[in-house]
Amino acid sequence: MKPSVASYQSIALDIAKRIINEEFSVGAKISGRTLLASQYSVSPETIRKAIAILKEANIVSVSQGKEIIVLSAQQAYHFIEHHKEMVSAYSLRQELEFLLEEKEENDKQFRKIVNEIMRYSDRLKNLVPYNPVDIRVTGGSPIIGRPLQELRLWHNTGATIVAIRRGTELVISPGPNAVLQADDRIVVVGSGDVLQKVTDFVNHGK
Repeated sequence: MKPSVASYQSIALDIAKRIINEEFSVGAKISGRTLLASQYSVSPETIRKAIAILKEANIVSVSQGKEIIVLSAQQAYHFIEHHKEMVSAYSLRQELEFLLEEKEENDKQFRKIVNEIMRYSDRLKNLVPYNPVDIRVTGGSPIIGRPLQELRLWHNTGATIVAIRRGTELVISPGPNAVLQADDRIVVVGSGDVLQKVTDFVNHGK
C-alpha cells in the first residue's frame, strides 16, 4: 500500500509537473489561488498550503500582492524526484515489514512441525523394543517410484513404515499407495537388526 498523500501535497506535485512540462514557464505568473482552487476543486486554503510547499522548495515565489511566479524548473524536477525516492523508501519499508511478518509466520509453522515430529518421535520411542529408525532412500534405490503396498516391507524386513520425510514435509502413517522418491527418509519401527535389514532392502533390494 502506497503512503497516503494529502491533497495539497498532490496539488504541489502536479503544479511542479506542469512547470517541468513548461505549461508554466520560468518567470511566468501562475493563476491566482482562487482560480487554482477552482481548477483543482479544492478550497483556497488547500491551494495556499500547496503553494507554500513550492515556495519552500524555491520553485515559486509569492509577492506581497500574492502573485505566484515560477522561479525554477530544475527545482521542480528535484522536488518530484525527492518525492519518488520517499515513495520508494516507503514501499521498501512496507515490503520489509511484510517479509518479516511472513518469516515470523513461517517460523511459527516450522516450530509447530518440529513439535509434531518430537511428539510422534516420543510416541514411537515408547514402542520398545520397536525403536524408530530413519533411513535415506538413495538415488539408485530399486524401490523409487513403487507404491508401498508393492514393497511388502514388513514381509521382507520385519519393519513397518510409520512416516516419510520429504524435505520439510512429514507424512505420518503413509497409505499403501504412497510412492517413495530419491532422498526421501523413511521412519520405520522393528526389532533386532531392523536398521541393517531395511537399509539393505531400500538401497539394494535385498
